[in-house]
Amino acid sequence: MMSPLVIIIVVWPVRGKENTTLPKRIRPDESGVDFSVEKAGKEGYNRGLKLSLNRTEIMAGKLIQLRTPLDDSAVKSLRAGDEALISGVVYAARDQAHKRLCELIARGEKLPVDLRGAAIYFVGPTPARPGQVIGAAGPTTSSRMDAFSPILYAQGLRATIGKGYRSQAVREALRQYGAVHFSALGGAGALLSKHIVKCETAAYEDLGTEAIRRLEFRDFPAVVAYDAYGASVYKDK
Repeated sequence: MMSPLVIIIVVWPVRGKENTTLPKRIRPDESGVDFSVEKAGKEGYNRGLKLSLNRTEIMAGKLIQLRTPLDDSAVKSLRAGDEALISGVVYAARDQAHKRLCELIARGEKLPVDLRGAAIYFVGPTPARPGQVIGAAGPTTSSRMDAFSPILYAQGLRATIGKGYRSQAVREALRQYGAVHFSALGGAGALLSKHIVKCETAAYEDLGTEAIRRLEFRDFPAVVAYDAYGASVYKDK
């Protein structure tokens, strides 16, 4: 009896032609960043994100270069799922600093930092080792700032960066005030700190790691998790 014939077909993937003309976007070989495309972990705050972390795996024209302060046109050009490299001044602030800022706003007092066109990174970095600009700087769970963010968006804040879901009230505020929320990869604090080239205390030094810090980003990788049109990268959020 004859053995059945087995045919193996090998299909090689075909790469599309690089698009080098997209506005405000950069080619992967020009990014200067050591990236690799991966699905960001099984944790809930990473689920649904595709963050590029190895330039050889990035499709041409995927990354968007952004520089703070952000104007309306930059924010409105972004869509949920866009991958960006953020450069410029970004403020680090978490719960306690947000609470103080909102209390000042409620009293009609001047804020210690100018929020117009600004971006805030939800982070409480670890102490820097000798020779380092900053310690590990991974994102804080964004929902901890949900009660405060709409108030700050109303003051001109144009972007926030954290991990995980935002509330419906925050999403409505993003639409109302023309702002955007980015997600950074959780559990990658040491990697992300390499994209912070300057760090100094801007306000509330008494809060220690919760103080507001003036950071300078250089090609900091993040994904647009919620855009100014109500869209999200999260299926159920």
